Amino acid sequence: MSFIPRATFPQIDSIPRTYFLGHHKAGLSKMKEMLSRIDHVIECRDYRIPATSINPVFEEALGDKSRYIVYTKRDLGGDHAPESQEREKLIRKWNKESRVFFASRFSSGTLKPIIDQLRSDDFKINSITGCRVLVVGMPNVGKSSLINNLRAYVDKKKARAAKTGADPGVTRRVGAGLKLLQKEMYGVYLIDTPGVFVPYMPDSESMLKLALCSCVKRSIIPPVTIADYLLYQINRAKQHPYHRFSKPTNEIIPLLESFAQKQGCLGKGGVPDIEAAARKFVYTYETGKMGAFVMDNVLETTLKLKEERLAALGGSINQAKKAEKLAKAVPQVEKVETV
Repeated sequence: MSFIPRATFPQIDSIPRTYFLGHHKAGLSKMKEMLSRIDHVIECRDYRIPATSINPVFEEALGDKSRYIVYTKRDLGGDHAPESQEREKLIRKWNKESRVFFASRFSSGTLKPIIDQLRSDDFKINSITGCRVLVVGMPNVGKSSLINNLRAYVDKKKARAAKTGADPGVTRRVGAGLKLLQKEMYGVYLIDTPGVFVPYMPDSESMLKLALCSCVKRSIIPPVTIADYLLYQINRAKQHPYHRFSKPTNEIIPLLESFAQKQGCLGKGGVPDIEAAARKFVYTYETGKMGAFVMDNVLETTLKLKEERLAALGGSINQAKKAEKLAKAVPQVEKVETV
């Protein structure tokens, strides 16, 4: 009998729906306060959860400042296959007013388009203070890493100036400007900021996605629950990176028991430590050893945005779907997003 993955993951009411901490609020207030001295914004989002990592708080806080949107950790969400390229075409349509980029953790080639754009854009600024670029995003989406990688790309002699870490909350304050490059008349400076969470998440699955991507401290959600959600997403992507530990399964406990035995996650008497195994199972995903996939349904998000825009003009979701069907790329994307 062929394996059938779970079609849905249950809502879990006990999972917290917020992670809006004191330093998030303070950081947001500081951003608003210094906005008049900022010339440009780079907003980071996680490629694996391109919709869930959007923070609507920034829309109100940053107003109409010109903006680049950078989807980080692309290598953990896919490769350069045609399916990924079609997905990215749709993501670009979400933010037609902004320039959109996709950056991988260890690929300097994905940084070149960002640097080239910063070099070519003509910012109308005070040439004495230079161009001040605020780098914002949800906690742990890769803001500080992006700053360090951009600086290293421009000049490999530059030291890592922005603090980074595996857990959210490493950056607690708005930083000083770090010089990225020198244009003809002025310098371009990057300003690191604390990750800012949304005040409230509407559903438990969004919190699980954010926890799996380390945007919230995983200690607020049981590790076995996070591991179970990871298993659900792996199966949904029709991947089987856990084959050394189990045949395809929807049952997390037997998988973790086998994983614990083979990975040495054992307690007294050689008994499998299920929680330790769950944490290590999730860690292997962080390091790219549990498959690369996008957890958000990009096509569904695109249709939702079309519905909202059409509704503002008196349209409907049926019109949005009809318009989407006329787009050549849609059949290919649908195939990708329903795995």
